[in-house]
Amino acid sequence: MPDADGLAWAEGLLLMALSDPPSAEQRADAALAAGGDDWHRAVAHQARGLVRRERGDTGAALVELETALRHAGASGDGDRSADVRATLGVTLAYAGRSADSMGQFDAALDEARTPTVRARVLMRRGFVHWGLLGQAAAALADFEAALVGARAGGDRAWEARTLNNISWIRQSLGDTKAAEAAVLAAQLIFLDEGMLADAAAALHNRAGIAYQRGDLPAALSLYDEADRDYARLGLDAYELAQDRALVFLAAGLPAEAAAVCAERQARGGLAPTQEADLRLMRALALLSAGHPDSALDEATTARRLFDEQAREWFGLRAEYVEIRARLESGTSGPEAAAASLAVAGRLESERAEEAAQAWLLAARLAPDRETGPLVHAATFRSHHLPLTRATGWLAEGWLREAQGDGRGVLRACRSGLDELDRHRATLGSSELRALASRHGEDLAALALRTTVTGPPRRLLAWSERWRATSLSQPPVRLGSAQVAGPVALLRDNARRLREAREEGDDVSALEVERRRLEASLRSRLHQSAGAGDPVSAPLDVPALVSAAGGGSFVELIEVAGTLHAVVVSRGAVRRVKVGSVEAAEQAATAAAFALRQAARGRPARLAQVGERLERALLGRAAGRLTGPVVVSPTPPLHGVPWGLLPSLAGVPHSIVPSAALWLRALDRPAASDARVFVSGPGLTTGGAEIEVVAPGHPDAVVLRDGAATVESSMAALDGAGLAHLAAHGHFRADSPLFSSLDLADGPLAVHDFERLERAPHRVVLSACDSGVLAPVGAGELLGLVSSLLAIGTVGVVASVAVVNDEATVDVMVDVHAALDSGADLAGALLAARTSAADDPTRAATAAAFLALGV
Repeated sequence: MPDADGLAWAEGLLLMALSDPPSAEQRADAALAAGGDDWHRAVAHQARGLVRRERGDTGAALVELETALRHAGASGDGDRSADVRATLGVTLAYAGRSADSMGQFDAALDEARTPTVRARVLMRRGFVHWGLLGQAAAALADFEAALVGARAGGDRAWEARTLNNISWIRQSLGDTKAAEAAVLAAQLIFLDEGMLADAAAALHNRAGIAYQRGDLPAALSLYDEADRDYARLGLDAYELAQDRALVFLAAGLPAEAAAVCAERQARGGLAPTQEADLRLMRALALLSAGHPDSALDEATTARRLFDEQAREWFGLRAEYVEIRARLESGTSGPEAAAASLAVAGRLESERAEEAAQAWLLAARLAPDRETGPLVHAATFRSHHLPLTRATGWLAEGWLREAQGDGRGVLRACRSGLDELDRHRATLGSSELRALASRHGEDLAALALRTTVTGPPRRLLAWSERWRATSLSQPPVRLGSAQVAGPVALLRDNARRLREAREEGDDVSALEVERRRLEASLRSRLHQSAGAGDPVSAPLDVPALVSAAGGGSFVELIEVAGTLHAVVVSRGAVRRVKVGSVEAAEQAATAAAFALRQAARGRPARLAQVGERLERALLGRAAGRLTGPVVVSPTPPLHGVPWGLLPSLAGVPHSIVPSAALWLRALDRPAASDARVFVSGPGLTTGGAEIEVVAPGHPDAVVLRDGAATVESSMAALDGAGLAHLAAHGHFRADSPLFSSLDLADGPLAVHDFERLERAPHRVVLSACDSGVLAPVGAGELLGLVSSLLAIGTVGVVASVAVVNDEATVDVMVDVHAALDSGADLAGALLAARTSAADDPTRAATAAAFLALGV
């Protein structure tokens, strides 16, 4: 039997196998080379088995552990045999041999001689029950018994490990307060004992708790921190990829979720159970990203692996994803309804997070409008996660709709959208706030479907309830310390890219660097916390009627593929059915093409294009409009050149994301009367309009050439009354967050505007495509203009198409002349369009510019 020094050596070597695998392997090899008795050889082979298991080589790990078990048996020490068997039991479970795993644990409990070793066996069996078999109740019983034994034996290390695992179970059961208390206690012990790998695992666990609380920014930040700790220690925690993917999905980032799974799969070295887990998570991500066929392939493979591994709980989740994927790909058969009911019921019995969505899926597949699945789904209205509660309220709304209870439908929709407001209030990133709106798309559609045939005022109010809500939320000001480093590196990369392109050099390496830097900055922005104010005030319809006065406010609303116009004018609110959404979007595409042709000096029948646009976008509502006109389109129609419409060509008109934003802007005073003119590099005209306009404003700040840097421009823009930016614009459809304007030292991007303390009151952007906005989520927009409106700018002049550079100079000079005469933005653009009427190229250029806001 070993003495105290021998026991300490064994304990240290086995802990090192998890915290410092290379060093542990070297020490184990040295111990085996030195000979020694069976007891010491058992410890050395057990350590080698742990190292190989952590590297993902389960087969080699089993060989080492079986060798360790033979030596442990020969030593006659029951505790040593029990400890090796427990490690072997975990490894067999990783290999998918669940029954053999449980057999080893049973034998280990029979062999264990002391409470301390028995506690360690129970803790590891609990890990298998939960982490690999999904059996929460059995796992919690094992962990709680193990904690008593570890404390009785004064075993601090295993006390902390058991606390960490208890935390995992508690969070899965929704008790995040108890979970956090347990993991924080565990982390402190790990750090005191120098157990850095376990401390990293505790940090990983804390990230999961933040997710369970619905705090996605904190979860993303803690997962990044855990990832750095794992990398520093040379550990490969496949669970981290799986868990990060889950948070990405909740944040509306399915592409990132799929990528993190694919990246870990590509590195290889996964045990069969790990391979199955990652395939299932990737299937969920692909499904959310709109790739049901690929998702079905991954889910089917995952389910086969789970069946082989006797992991029924996880196989059930894979079956759920398979049913969803077949439905979305149009390949589900008549058996899908029964299968979805069975899966939903079993998921609920397991208290799985997916149960609410599974019941909604069963409701969609149920024949004859069966409402039973909706009743089950509606019980999740009191779930601990806001997103799941919203799902429960959606089910309640669908149930009320089936019962013909219109008021009940709207109560449910209101409650569900309130839950989503609470979720969105935790998010500081404008991108994540916009993406979060997707979670409310079905609730908003249900409310509009319920109100479309009722009073127009009610339809208008419900349209506004989920329109541009991320822009209405108080902006989160990003401190320089949060983003200064990544922003500076990205700006320098952009400068070097521009120079390399001008010289005709290879830019492939710089492009790789750009993507890496953008990902780093985007990740940091996603981790910013929200302002915490979830209140969404309902639209004040009487105030809107009063503000419209003798003019007209028009809100376009899509309901089940049909476009409706609600017109507010002269004290009345009316609804007009316009036509199909598809026809409107086709007309918008044709108009964009016609403007591009005209900008190049080619023939373009703009009058005919305008007439088609008017029929498709306004229909009979066009005849009811009196100027001035304010239009709030659906997100895909923001980029329409509204000035081409005959009914709008001769009246001042502006475009706004929502009525609520328009009303808010009307009441916002300017911080100052200061004017700012900024001219970026590489302009064909050299920013000639500034040369003409700026001399009329001797007190204005004028930045051109090398002086027009991002930071100097930002300082000038802060609180300016009117800012004119003449700079090349780049709209990034792949990532609107990085849409930008070229300045002397690099791009001025969306995230830069979000750092301003005071928004410029009004802004003129004279670059091509500077007003293009990307529909994101549901009812949300991202781009340069939306970022300005979100921080408090009341109005922007920007183009929604390619424009002729020379003609732009004339148009901008006319705009400023009108502004100097007291016109607002809409009136200034009307003056520019009127002046350009006799010049086709100039007229097309003027039509490409919109007044956005007031």
